[in-house]
Amino acid sequence: MNTTTRAARFALPFLLSLGAALSAHSTASAKELLTIDLVNEPSSLDPHQQWNPDSYYVYRNIFDNMVTRNDAGEIIPQIATTWERTSDTETVFAIRDDVTFHDGTPLTPEDVVFSVERITDPDFASPQLGQFNKIIKAEVTGEHQVTLTTDGAYPALLAQLVKLSIVPKHVAETMTSAEFNEAPIGSGPYVFADWQRGVSVKVTKNPAYWGDTGPFDSVVFRGVPDAATRVANLQAGTSDLVVTLNTDLAQQVENSGRGKVLTVNTERVAYFAMNGALSPLDQPDLRKAIGHAIDREAIVDGLLGGYPQIVDQLLSPAHFGWTDGIEGYSYEPEKARELIAGLDTTPDMELGLATSPVFDQRVVQAIQQMLTDVGLRVGIQTSDMATWLKDQQTSPDQAPMLTFSRWSCACQDPDGIMYPLLHSSSNWSRASDPEMDALLDEARSELDEANRAALYARINRMALENAYILPLYQAAIIYGAADELVWQPTSNESLFLNRMSWSE
Repeated sequence: MNTTTRAARFALPFLLSLGAALSAHSTASAKELLTIDLVNEPSSLDPHQQWNPDSYYVYRNIFDNMVTRNDAGEIIPQIATTWERTSDTETVFAIRDDVTFHDGTPLTPEDVVFSVERITDPDFASPQLGQFNKIIKAEVTGEHQVTLTTDGAYPALLAQLVKLSIVPKHVAETMTSAEFNEAPIGSGPYVFADWQRGVSVKVTKNPAYWGDTGPFDSVVFRGVPDAATRVANLQAGTSDLVVTLNTDLAQQVENSGRGKVLTVNTERVAYFAMNGALSPLDQPDLRKAIGHAIDREAIVDGLLGGYPQIVDQLLSPAHFGWTDGIEGYSYEPEKARELIAGLDTTPDMELGLATSPVFDQRVVQAIQQMLTDVGLRVGIQTSDMATWLKDQQTSPDQAPMLTFSRWSCACQDPDGIMYPLLHSSSNWSRASDPEMDALLDEARSELDEANRAALYARINRMALENAYILPLYQAAIIYGAADELVWQPTSNESLFLNRMSWSE
């Protein structure tokens, strides 16, 4: 029987920032230009090579995905119209027959198969590989049909396919990823038009789109790292939508009388990663001391206005597998000092804390001060997002010592966050624990939901016990928008231009 969808919220990786129209017209259909202020410019527009927020929010409008989510968070058809699980390991998808790529070429089942094989090819080295490597075969099995085979049962398959963008085989197979990044061709509601490096990316409406077209003829995405500048743009009328505001700036927008604040709690989990492969962080008691040194309540209530929710597991309440009763590290600075004093190797070196402007620097600086207060020396190391991502996606012996980050798998499934951050095979992970690896492998293949949830609870407790990674809070995202922009942000953090409208 055809698979039905479960209500879920789609969260992604990542942050989104949009900007503003330089001029507005009287109706939504007449709105010619929307300029969007991102935190950074995209690091890649190849959808199989990156899924950080600034990249995702642009390319998700250029490409269609295998399936998508509606604003209620339910998985719904996109390129695949129906699907049927014919066995524990095989799922058959019906593929739309009325879709064309932006160059006019029809989208076919062969393009779907190519897209799956491309993102799962280890030599292609997609940073999303860990999200899709349970798929071991993709094949055309009918005129408009594709069958995917997984390595064992994989209950998160549909949730992960929300992120699978379909690329044209006839184009992508003739190019390197770097070349495709320069001139991406998809089948989505907007067409790539221009990328002025360091300035902006422009997309234009796809008049031949098979689904709902957007209300804006053109959209410009700008990288504006400074949040205060993004707000100034909004208030000056040169931006329509800006993202990643803190509570102080949100209050400024509300008090200004120009623009409005839009906010939503997301699936994104803020966490603090410690590289246990490097000395002195290879000492579990030092990592535990760091856990007791961080005052999460002060961060959430004092800095973030109470919008986020403190979490003690590497999941948010929006994820499947969320378990009540798991307790993380309490704020006990004296206990942290005692643990540090009893270490075999005194941490007298400076520990580098990697960050990027996309993250709230008030939080980064607060954590630095909290660690300093218990006797550690911590130096903040700031880089642009592309460099930060490159530094994170590497072997543990080359990765930063400390990292504050936030993670959304865009799938509402624990496999999408816990596997990449905890499994030793992932280039995001700083843990190396064979027992935990085995449990993660078992959990991603368990079809019984109760058993699967119990496995993830066990993994979360194990990660806390060994202080491999410190969950901090379920993140909220705050946008500033022009009064005329009609849009309801969702917990999945997707910015679908064709789901917006403009009203004078």
